[in-house]
Amino acid sequence: MVAVGVGYAPIAMTELWPYAHPGAPAIGESFLAHLTNPRYVADAVANRLGPYRHSLAALVVHSVLGGLLLLLGPLQLLTAVRRRARLHRALGVVFAVTVYVSMAGAAVYLLRTAPRDAFSGPAFWIVLGAILVGTVFSVTAGIVAAVQRMPEIHQRWMLLCYGFLMTAPLLRFEWGALPVFFPGLSMAQINQIAVMHLGSVVAFGALLASRRLDHRAELPGMNGSWLPWWVLLAAAAAGAAALGWITDAFLAAGGAQNHRLLLGYLLPFALTAAVMLARLRRAVRDGRPWAAEEWRIHLVGLSLAPVFSVLCVLPFERALDLDRVTALSAATAIGCGVLAFWATATTGLRALVARELAKRQQSSPPAALAPVEAKPVG
Repeated sequence: MVAVGVGYAPIAMTELWPYAHPGAPAIGESFLAHLTNPRYVADAVANRLGPYRHSLAALVVHSVLGGLLLLLGPLQLLTAVRRRARLHRALGVVFAVTVYVSMAGAAVYLLRTAPRDAFSGPAFWIVLGAILVGTVFSVTAGIVAAVQRMPEIHQRWMLLCYGFLMTAPLLRFEWGALPVFFPGLSMAQINQIAVMHLGSVVAFGALLASRRLDHRAELPGMNGSWLPWWVLLAAAAAGAAALGWITDAFLAAGGAQNHRLLLGYLLPFALTAAVMLARLRRAVRDGRPWAAEEWRIHLVGLSLAPVFSVLCVLPFERALDLDRVTALSAATAIGCGVLAFWATATTGLRALVARELAKRQQSSPPAALAPVEAKPVG
């Protein structure tokens, strides 16, 4: 993931040059055209100047600073691993400020662009908005965790933030890879398929990285689980029912593209759930309650993601005047990312409560020994 982000950084920084200065080299477009075919790329960018023109300066700020963030993220991780605290804090301030300014540029674009004018349609506009909010709130929560002196939770939030930033290069990667499986589709159609699972992929990657960096088997002050087996079972049942409704809605809509959208959602969802369940069982078997608790929280979040998506369909239809399939596509595309955010927040709260309980246990005086009553002899 880090290699992809670092490799994409110069492409991100120069991506909008051709729109600002006609004739400027388009590194990303040229590379993608060489990887796929020039017509595939030319058709995708042919009508982009109109929507970009209203907020081109903001988009340039967003893309240039976004590329910088893809470089700063690995530097942050490296300084944290090598325990260079002062440098890590300084880079952290730069990273956070850059996130806010970059996302402000993205917000200007979204506010000035009608959902129907977004690339591949309104669903992508909603996805971009969700990524923007997730990125800003993740870095903010990371700052709060650092102030609270909870480095492991701070690390989780910053990895999730970097995961949201990684949606840009991973999306370009899928623009180049998915035509192998779906030849003949336009880039807009490929984009519709890719965003169905993009949020879940980056959130799952952030979770895997967090678990790999956290070697603690137990958490002082953590007694039992907030999510016993019946909660897991109830969440799984609710998620299965919601998945059934989503599947039926896509199939009822008909059309090969709708079937592809459903496949793009269900396959990564099933793989992610299988890995989470396997990791949970291994953590329980190996006697690592903290790891098991985190996997349990994220598994419940993943199970409830389809429920959240189903609940979003009607509001999207009413508020944005969308048809059922477009609203459903947008809702399913953001569900896993939103619930991954909830799971990370719940994990942080779980760690905070455990820390406070551990402090109370350490500060409370030991119970005084009761005097032994002498018994008469005979």
